Amino acid sequence: MPLLIQYIQLCWFTNNPIDLHPSSSFLWKCVLFYLVSGIIVEANISDPADATLEVAMRTIVALSLLSALVLATNKRPLFMQLLIAVFICENVMMTLGIGVEIYDVFVKGTPYEEYPTYLGVLLIFWYMAILSYIFRQVFSFKTASSVISALFYFLSTYGGPFLVMEVI
Repeated sequence: MPLLIQYIQLCWFTNNPIDLHPSSSFLWKCVLFYLVSGIIVEANISDPADATLEVAMRTIVALSLLSALVLATNKRPLFMQLLIAVFICENVMMTLGIGVEIYDVFVKGTPYEEYPTYLGVLLIFWYMAILSYIFRQVFSFKTASSVISALFYFLSTYGGPFLVMEVI
């Protein structure tokens, strides 16, 4: 539990993923939670089969991009820390996203109907900031490079599978 709390503190930009030393079982638990929470969020938007396929594609793209980034920067020993940092923060965002979707159900037809959209946009920007922070810490990127890397990662992991699902 203390390791989980240390990783969650990355969402508040307080820890460095390089300083955290997780086990491989912790990694697989993070990935499993990522899959389950992603399917829950996506299943509220589309049917469960499409949601499962899109989240699986997103996971494969995320693993591929992070692997390529680690290989390109010669930071192989930090792969597990990077992967868990990204997935834990993603899981926090997904959990908050589930909360926003629940809130959206209750505010339909009220003056607060637009709030879930604003909260969703806020979560996206917060997630981008977290990704930038993680990339800057792990790869020692300058701020501009970390923001561009985070934007590319976000567009690839969410945009790519989304476009594929729209074409199918």
